[in-house]
Amino acid sequence: MDEKEALRVGAAVRRRRRTLGLTLAAVAGRSGLSVPFLSQIENERARPSPRSLDRVADALETTTERLRAAADSARAVDVVRAADEDGAHRLVRGRHQLSALEFIGEQDLGREFQHRNDEVMYVVEGAVEVEAEGRAHRLGRGDTLFLSGGVRHRWRTTVPSTRLLVVSVAEHIDATYDSRR
Repeated sequence: MDEKEALRVGAAVRRRRRTLGLTLAAVAGRSGLSVPFLSQIENERARPSPRSLDRVADALETTTERLRAAADSARAVDVVRAADEDGAHRLVRGRHQLSALEFIGEQDLGREFQHRNDEVMYVVEGAVEVEAEGRAHRLGRGDTLFLSGGVRHRWRTTVPSTRLLVVSVAEHIDATYDSRR
């Protein structure tokens, strides 16, 4: 791991710790590392050795590879050019925390979806009909529909020139919310 990569992992460590609802003291207890050292890692003022990063990952119930992947996604810059043809187009390439797709033209996949994480549907042009939680929702230009993780739904376009943007938390991310915390 080079110096820049080692430093960038701090934000990923902090995000993971906060996701788990842990304090620095709790992670220190689990990892055997000091609170000041963990704080320096999170604030990108200290470079963890591979062994220290392994200990942090274990304490955060993840792997060093996932921490590095989260660090990589935090620093990515990627331009995806507009698509002209009908169909589904990925707006975010690679393995990141968000997934974004644009659907152009007539779409009726004829199946039900259920995603682990939250999703937002935004109608750029045209119209969409979404069935979720036993109710039909008709969406037109500029309308947005939010679906929390676990909601079963199906959708279809109702106007041939429809452009639909679907953004969700990526499936490999554990973004479940525990209301007891």
